[in-house]
Amino acid sequence: MNQLANDPITQEIIENCLQAAADEMFAAMRKTAMSSIIYEVLDMGTGILDARGELACSGAGIPAFIGVLDKAVKVIVKKFDQPDDIAPGDVFATNDPYYGGVTHLNDIIVAMPVFADGRIIAWTANIAHNSDVGGMAPGSLTGDATEIFQEGLRLPAIKIISKGAPVRSVMDIIKVNSRMPDVLEGDVWAAIASVRIGAKRLDDLAGKYGVGTFVNAMAAFMDFGEKCSLAALAKVPHGRFELSEEQDDGRIFNVKIEITDTEFILDLRDNPDQAPNPVNTSRDGVMVAAQMIFKSLTDPYSPCNEGSFRPITLLTREGSVFHAKEPAPIGFYYEIELRVYDLIWRCLAQHMPDRLASGHFASVCGTFIGGTHPDTGRQYTIIEPQLGGWGASRKGDGNSAIFCGFHGETYNCPAEINEARNGLIIDRMELNLEPGGEGRFTGGRGIRLDYRIRADGSFLTAGYTRSKFPAWALDGGHEGSPNYVEVIRTDGTKEHYSFVSGLTMNKDDVIRIVTGNGGGIGAPAERSPAAVREDVRNGLITAERAAEIYGISDKN
Repeated sequence: MNQLANDPITQEIIENCLQAAADEMFAAMRKTAMSSIIYEVLDMGTGILDARGELACSGAGIPAFIGVLDKAVKVIVKKFDQPDDIAPGDVFATNDPYYGGVTHLNDIIVAMPVFADGRIIAWTANIAHNSDVGGMAPGSLTGDATEIFQEGLRLPAIKIISKGAPVRSVMDIIKVNSRMPDVLEGDVWAAIASVRIGAKRLDDLAGKYGVGTFVNAMAAFMDFGEKCSLAALAKVPHGRFELSEEQDDGRIFNVKIEITDTEFILDLRDNPDQAPNPVNTSRDGVMVAAQMIFKSLTDPYSPCNEGSFRPITLLTREGSVFHAKEPAPIGFYYEIELRVYDLIWRCLAQHMPDRLASGHFASVCGTFIGGTHPDTGRQYTIIEPQLGGWGASRKGDGNSAIFCGFHGETYNCPAEINEARNGLIIDRMELNLEPGGEGRFTGGRGIRLDYRIRADGSFLTAGYTRSKFPAWALDGGHEGSPNYVEVIRTDGTKEHYSFVSGLTMNKDDVIRIVTGNGGGIGAPAERSPAAVREDVRNGLITAERAAEIYGISDKN
C-alpha cells in the first residue's frame, strides 16, 4: 500500500535512529565476542535491511563487509518463502558463498527478521570472521584446498534460532566442527545478541512512529542514496576505459569500464577460468569490490545503502576467477576482490587525478598463526590482517601503516593481547624502510613485524599478493615495494614466502611480516630538498639513499 511521504523532520529523525541502531549492534558484538579478530581488530560489520533484504543503513566495520549483508538476506528471504517459514524470534545464519555467504566460510552472517503488525518490516544482520569453522587446516584457511568442502563447515542459509529458542542440533553441529568450539560458540552468540538488540530498537522505532512511516523512511533513505550517487556520477569523466594487468601468479586480469550520466558499467567477462586453488571469488564478492570503489569515486560521505549502488551494472562470466562456480575453493577470496578494486582504481587513476592516488600495498596480507598454547594447552589461532603503505596523491605523501582499501575501519591487534592470548611474542613492529615509492610525493611506508613462536609444532599460513608486482606509481614516480613473509629459523636460515600453507614452526622461530610501500607520484627529482632532508631526519630514508635517489644530502 502506498503511503504519503514523511515530513522532513520525521524522516531525518528515523534515518538517524537507523544509524544509531546499526552502531549499537556493532558495539554489542564488539563487547561480547570472544575472538580478538572481532573485538580488537573489528573484522566485522553490521547493517539494517528492509523486508526484501535491501540495505537500508550500515554500521561501522570493514567496508567490504557492508555490501555482503543484503546479498545474504536476499538468499534467506528467497529460500524461506512459505508463510510459516519465518516467525518472530527466528535467527538465520549463512557462511557459504554459494548460498548467500559471499565471502568465505570463516565469515558467518547472522540475520534476524523484525516483525510489526504481523509482517516483516525489516532485517538486522551482521558478519564477522570466526577463528576456526573446521576444514582440513587449523584456522579453516589453506592454499592447498581444491574444493570448498575442505575449507570448513558450510551453513547454506539455515535457521539457528526458532521462535526465540536455539535449534540445539544445529548449534551442536557448529561447535563439533571447530577446533575452538567454545570460542566459536561465544562469537556466534555475540552475533545473535547484536541482531536482537537491533531488532528491539527497530521494533521500538516502528511502534513510536507507525509502521507505514517507518517503512516509508527506509525507502526514502535509499532513494536519497541513489540521488547522491547520480549527482556525483554526473561530475566524473565519462567514457570507456580499459586495463590489463599481470598478476603475481602469471594470470592476466582485464577490466573494461563505461561511465555515463546514469551508469557505471563494469565488464569482467574477459578473464581467466576459476583456479583449482582457493584464489577465486563469487560474483557477489566482485559486486562488493565494485561498490567500494564506486562509493569512493562518487560521494563517499553520503549514506551508504542500496540506493547508493543502483547505477552499477556488473558483467561477469560464470566459471571465471571473478564468478566461481561450485564447488570451487574460495578461501583467499579477499585477495581476488582486492585485485578487482585495484584494477578499477588503476584503470581510472589517469583520468581522475583529483580523486585517485597512486597504488597502495593492495593486499590484506592475511596471516594465520596457530598451534597449542604453551601455557594453557589450548588450541589457538591468530588471524591478522596487516598494515601497509598507501600511494602518494598529487597533493602530498601517502599514509604509512594503514590497512588496505578492502579492510578499512579496523585495527591491528595489540601486542599485549597477542602475547597473552596466543602462543607467541611480538619482538618488533616498525616502519618498512626498504626502497620503493620515491617521487615528488612519496608513497607511505609499510611495516616490519616480527612474531616469535613459543612452542614446537605451531603453523603458519599466509596469502599475500603484490609480492612480485609492487604498488604502481604515477607520473614518473617509483613503484612501491613488495609484500612478503620471511621465516627466520633458530639456526639463522631464512625462507621467503608470499603464499604458504601449514608451514611448521618451532620454538624461537621468527615470522617476519614485511608489507609494501605505496607508489610514488612524480619524478623523484621534483621532490623538494627540504622534504628530502625531513625524511632523513625522521628516519624514513637513509642519507645514502637520499643522495642516490634525489641527489640531495646534508652537504648540499
